[in-house]
Amino acid sequence: MPKRHLITCALPYANGPIHIGHIAGCFLPSDIHNRFLRMKGKDVLFVCGTDEHGVPITLKAKNEGKTPQQVVDENHVIIAKGLKDFGIHFDTFSRTTNALHHETAQAFFKNLYDKGVFTEDVTEQFYDEEAKQFLADRYITGTCPNCGYDNAYGDQCEKCGRASSPSELLKPRSALTGNSPILKETKNWYLPLDKLQ
Repeated sequence: MPKRHLITCALPYANGPIHIGHIAGCFLPSDIHNRFLRMKGKDVLFVCGTDEHGVPITLKAKNEGKTPQQVVDENHVIIAKGLKDFGIHFDTFSRTTNALHHETAQAFFKNLYDKGVFTEDVTEQFYDEEAKQFLADRYITGTCPNCGYDNAYGDQCEKCGRASSPSELLKPRSALTGNSPILKETKNWYLPLDKLQ
């Protein structure tokens, strides 16, 4: 049986149009690789799609008074058109809200869960009492401990580019309500990548 090459790239969040960083960072290199393999007569499947689950989407929906589904529906079309206009064509350009994607992700997760691959740990995470919600990455903002920028996200500072965790932010606040969050225990599952290499 001939070897098939699967090419994909990072799925952009469907919270706005793609930009030059998306093109240069992942789409153009994967498109070049796809074209090269096809010119050599290789069997290639080139797939991608929009990531329609994430904090940037829910925050944009809240700020625009829309539902997250409205935001992703609008932006999936915009992103697909932007890629097509740039001359990048996928065999499949799907969505993480697609039923097949959901079923496949659930089956993948259940397979790992049934095998006992995940570890479980109780940790403290920021929690917004008014919103009644735990605050992951961009749901929390504060002052960057590296450069002092006062609107850094819980996962990185847009000013200096430093990656961080919410616990490192100075004067943390909820992106949902602006309130100071509390620390609250929560149980999470982790995928121990070091054991899977």
